[in-house]
Amino acid sequence: MIAPVTVGLLLFTVGPMLTSLWLSFTNYDVVSTPRFVGTANYRYLLTADPSFWVSVKVTALYAIASVPLGLFAALAVAMLLNLDIPFRGAFRTLYYLPSLLPATVSGVLWAWIFQPTDGALNRLLLQAGVHGPAWTQSPSWALPALILMSVWGYGGAMVIFLAGLQESPRFLHEAASLDGAGAWRRFWVVTWPSLTPTVFFNLTMGLIGAMKAFDQAFAFGQSNGAGVGGPARSTLFYVLNLYTKAFEHFHMGLASAMAWMLFAVIGLLTWLNFRLSKRWVHDEATA
Repeated sequence: MIAPVTVGLLLFTVGPMLTSLWLSFTNYDVVSTPRFVGTANYRYLLTADPSFWVSVKVTALYAIASVPLGLFAALAVAMLLNLDIPFRGAFRTLYYLPSLLPATVSGVLWAWIFQPTDGALNRLLLQAGVHGPAWTQSPSWALPALILMSVWGYGGAMVIFLAGLQESPRFLHEAASLDGAGAWRRFWVVTWPSLTPTVFFNLTMGLIGAMKAFDQAFAFGQSNGAGVGGPARSTLFYVLNLYTKAFEHFHMGLASAMAWMLFAVIGLLTWLNFRLSKRWVHDEATA
């Protein structure tokens, strides 16, 4: 007898994945019967589709900038909330709440904040005597705006960092203090080694999330009038490009090929991350 979980896995995961793999080798466009074209979709994407490499570049820049920023913000806030301060529980809740907002809602909210004339950010900058850029209308500033927006969702990583900080051996901190080590020295000698497994987890999940970025960019472009991937394709993320091919142009074969290429890249990056982790992640079991 087949377990229900196995049936669900076959119907909703394995089945659609195999179907997508098959479609990536066809010219399926929803209205006609799929026709096998071999690797034509993959060759077209790699050699003849200019939007493909634009979306790869945008996604790579976003991941390179947003992941370290998000990790730094999450760790900094977690360390502050790990201190023995009044109303610590309330502060932890307040700092975590923004991450509970749906990505589309935060995208619309930040599109308003980044409005060049009426946006809250540029109004604040103007009060300080600084004329803010046209965040939502300038191809040079739209992607940095989305990178700043990504830091808004650090709540999940912050909670995980907070759990890691609380697992850091207190007796080692006390011993380092008795030896005369300052706060900065204690962080690198005691806190950081015990926190590296948590950093590794958040780094891996952050990279995967950045490679699949879609919701906020979609809502951001629609809310500011620049359209999907606008202005001038400066926010055309990889998954956003995949979406337009699949559900606006109905090139399901190309979209499926893009999905499998993304799957391969994420798998490769995750594997490399695990391999390199042996050089810097502290494992107490083998220490």
